[in-house]
Amino acid sequence: MKENTISKQLTKATAKLEAAGIDTARLDAEVLLAYVLNSRRLALYVHVAKELTLGQIKRYENLIQRRLERIPVAYLVGHKEFMGLNFAITPDVLIPRPDTEVLAQGVIEHLQEYSREIKIADIGTGSGAICISILKFLDNATADAVDVSARALDIARFNAEKFNVTDRINFYEGDLFEPLAGKKFDVVISNPPYILSGDMENLQPEVAGEPHIALDGGADGLNFYREIIDAAPDFLNDDGFLAVEVGENQADAVVKLIKDGGAFSYTQVWKDLANIDRVVAAWKK
Repeated sequence: MKENTISKQLTKATAKLEAAGIDTARLDAEVLLAYVLNSRRLALYVHVAKELTLGQIKRYENLIQRRLERIPVAYLVGHKEFMGLNFAITPDVLIPRPDTEVLAQGVIEHLQEYSREIKIADIGTGSGAICISILKFLDNATADAVDVSARALDIARFNAEKFNVTDRINFYEGDLFEPLAGKKFDVVISNPPYILSGDMENLQPEVAGEPHIALDGGADGLNFYREIIDAAPDFLNDDGFLAVEVGENQADAVVKLIKDGGAFSYTQVWKDLANIDRVVAAWKK
């Protein structure tokens, strides 16, 4: 078989990525080649003997080299799937992860019985993946999304337009609840930074390349939870609730912060597919 076929190029690229210790070598090689060819991954196997042009090979080799430098695939291709939707992603935003779908799905499940308009506050929206996904599943929902990063908000606005929800979402640049003064919501959602400051220098190279402002949660990883839990009750309707993603082994500490605050009546912990406590939800008294 010729060296410039899809099959040969995939094999060659996979070997390079495996040699570099990248666990998802084959998947990454496929995603990047499908991106170069503007095709679906499945099409690679339908056309394994198809020959690539020299330009396509050069572009593919460049992407593989950048992946060897541990640049995440999502940043290389400019998008990432979340809740079945393909969100635009740049290095200015955190890459949406499957674990975070637990937050979106849980909120959707708890709000889907509401027939009235639902108001959502998304604190630290990033790419907008969480609240935009919720809006796509709940036609009666609107959202106010806040982020401290103007560049992140540009990406979120692009995604809102891409998924036709611009008429149901407002974006605000600012710190946590600051731009939302005087407003009330049915639910406050957030995936705040929760990595311990002391662990930041030991992150995997791919994660270390993501915005540190979206990762560093302070000395114990709980700085933003303290602020959100303290402020959220003032922005929630009487029957409203707070839902936040948490890091592994942080759920108990976040639940304690909620109980110690005294503003919420009860809490729930939602697990991800690996049976890890991933989201803490709390209902206002």
